[in-house]
Amino acid sequence: MALNFYKKMKLLRILNIKLFNSVIFFVLIFTFNSLSIEMSKKPYHHLSNGTFRNPEGSPERDTNFKWSFKVFNKEKKKLDMTVSKGHVVKKEKVLSDLEKFKDDDYIAWIGHATFIIKLGNTTIITDPVFSKNAGPLIFGPKRFTEPALKLNEIPKIDLFLLTHNHYDHQDMMTIRRFPFKDAKVLLPLKLGKYFTRNGFRDVNEMDWYNQININEKLKITFLPAVHWSKRSLTDTNKTLWGNFLIEYDGKKILFACDTGVGNIYKDLGNKYGPIDISFINIGAYNFYPISPYKDKSAYHTNPEEALSIGRDLKSKKIIGTHWGTFVLSLEPIMEPPIRFKKNAEKFGFKKEDAVIFKIGEFNKLKDIIN
Repeated sequence: MALNFYKKMKLLRILNIKLFNSVIFFVLIFTFNSLSIEMSKKPYHHLSNGTFRNPEGSPERDTNFKWSFKVFNKEKKKLDMTVSKGHVVKKEKVLSDLEKFKDDDYIAWIGHATFIIKLGNTTIITDPVFSKNAGPLIFGPKRFTEPALKLNEIPKIDLFLLTHNHYDHQDMMTIRRFPFKDAKVLLPLKLGKYFTRNGFRDVNEMDWYNQININEKLKITFLPAVHWSKRSLTDTNKTLWGNFLIEYDGKKILFACDTGVGNIYKDLGNKYGPIDISFINIGAYNFYPISPYKDKSAYHTNPEEALSIGRDLKSKKIIGTHWGTFVLSLEPIMEPPIRFKKNAEKFGFKKEDAVIFKIGEFNKLKDIIN
């Protein structure tokens, strides 16, 4: 009798082990299938390690590009740092125009990629940098032109747009001291912490193709760009980057993150074009002899490439940005606007469609579009 009992117990243990193994097997299969389904749903620009990449088919950085501070600083000393007369509007006029245009829809250039754009009752600021240098603490390239307005002189800002985390775009001094922390902040994925920890209350991280309605007349869509992100030795591409499409009262304005060329712009042009005004970077493209090719950068368009992107987007006007403020590369500091204007017609634009602002210049939106 006891022997039969032990046999039964042994058989029961065997059956339990087999049942347990079967359950584990089905759990593993279910988990694997779930992960596979989840991975198949993940957008192309999201990598499994939590980093991001450019749109499919985008150019890659040349592996022969070997950064050298020594070579860069040696070549930088050869640049003529003479700023062209008229590049910067006198402060008295800037302040006068700020008051003069306060009831109009307008665009004003503060410097580099910092613009103030007023659309109806909403005043927008883009990539605001008011520091004396573009880098951590006292390091990084120093300005050779001052911002058109001081941070405490800017108008009430309702909407803060940040395209990516490079130091010449995401300026922590500006963020910490920003006078309007009730502004709505739109920015790429994984950058919100820089704002919430500094007192901003309405912070919205966006993935590519996300949309946010600001009001009944104003909608913002976050779109792909060909660029990258990095603020330290360990965070390469751990935060997203991108362009903002601003749709306002039947008009379309695209504010580009720093970007290189890419097939994505034809896709965006077909989906969202025509664009009334595109802001596109025209500076920081020459790193020769660090780079093996002159006037060529995977992630910063030269003036001709900016025009080609404008054409792909079916833009009516292009405003050249990202020049005339910091020395980030080795082209002559006043070369970008000259090449931009000179080559406009080769890409199907009139010279006046390639728009160059002076630092501190205000223009009515209707005058730019018409």
